[in-house]
Amino acid sequence: MDWMFILISLAKILGVIFGIILPLVSYTVYAERRVSALMQDRIGPNRTGIPLSLIPGLGLKDRQMPLLGGMGQPIADAVKFLLKEDFTPAHVNKFYYWLAPCLAMVPAILTIAVVPFGSSLWGVPMVIANVNIGVLFVFAVASLGVYGIVLAGWSSNSKYPFLGGVRATSQMISYELSMGLSIIPLFLIMGELNLPKIVEYQIQHGWTIIPFTNLHSFAPGLYKHHTWRGWLNWKEIVMWVPMMISFFIFTVAIFAETNRLPFDLPEAETELVAGYHTEYSSMKFALFFLGEYAAMITGCSLIVTLFLGGWHIPGIPDGSHGWIWGLVNIGCFFAKVVALLLFFIAIRWTLPRFRYDQLMRLGWIFFFELALVNILITAGIMAIFPN
Repeated sequence: MDWMFILISLAKILGVIFGIILPLVSYTVYAERRVSALMQDRIGPNRTGIPLSLIPGLGLKDRQMPLLGGMGQPIADAVKFLLKEDFTPAHVNKFYYWLAPCLAMVPAILTIAVVPFGSSLWGVPMVIANVNIGVLFVFAVASLGVYGIVLAGWSSNSKYPFLGGVRATSQMISYELSMGLSIIPLFLIMGELNLPKIVEYQIQHGWTIIPFTNLHSFAPGLYKHHTWRGWLNWKEIVMWVPMMISFFIFTVAIFAETNRLPFDLPEAETELVAGYHTEYSSMKFALFFLGEYAAMITGCSLIVTLFLGGWHIPGIPDGSHGWIWGLVNIGCFFAKVVALLLFFIAIRWTLPRFRYDQLMRLGWIFFFELALVNILITAGIMAIFPN
């Protein structure tokens, strides 16, 4: 039984990390380029495809045929990073210089372990590690990512990376407080830190920010343990306000935690050259690059899990009704994640970068206080409507 558990866990790890997350990271970079090109009225990468002209007998003259519409670009980028010369400057602290890219990449990958990416498949829950303190695990591990940035800035022995590392530290402290406080109202209502149980609560009571998605009153046989319910009651209607505030704070904090525009002050190309990874090249730079997008995917997965019902779509059964529905649930989850990723990309090419004082003021004077007030509002609503 222990061997079976190990094999199933290993299969989920390999399937999620190497089958979904890493390809999604690569093609999120491709989507970033294509969406930015669309928004700026240009073409973007559209030539990298299959070099059919190298196959004898086809009679093709062009060296490269644009058959994939540029979909081969992430593969070309990966090959470039692997073959590029790995240069380590003489003035850096070599041990920490090499350690920093790993610390930037690993926490983003580890965090996905507790996120439920589906209901079940052949009776196996679609979560790698079903722990009762999943949310605390996310915050504990995700916060380690900033150490990679800080070490990169310090070990480079250069002023621009050092400034980027200092900015990243201040930004993480400022917005992680708001992010943690923003989801306390969810715990007050649901009484759970276990992420699969939070998804199950949303299936029974409606998504956190869209409570009317609880449609099992119209189809009561689709899910287990469901009872007949009518329309929304007053408590659910009033509670929608603090839930939307939590969603807004948490989403903006994810932007800040992943160093995405308009919160990309640790990089800030116009001010700091390339910020904390100025002195990096080859695969070490690629690890920073991939770590940022992996963190963005993890952040979007958390938003989907906590606020958008996870893998649940109203009217679609869970995996207990057959493995086909289990695959559909997984597809629903990652469809929501991809939609949020496109939103993140669109924001990057829409809003200008904040000044550093504006970023700090927003985190400490606006979001921190708003998150505290939101907790009091939620507690007051629960006191007025106890049931």
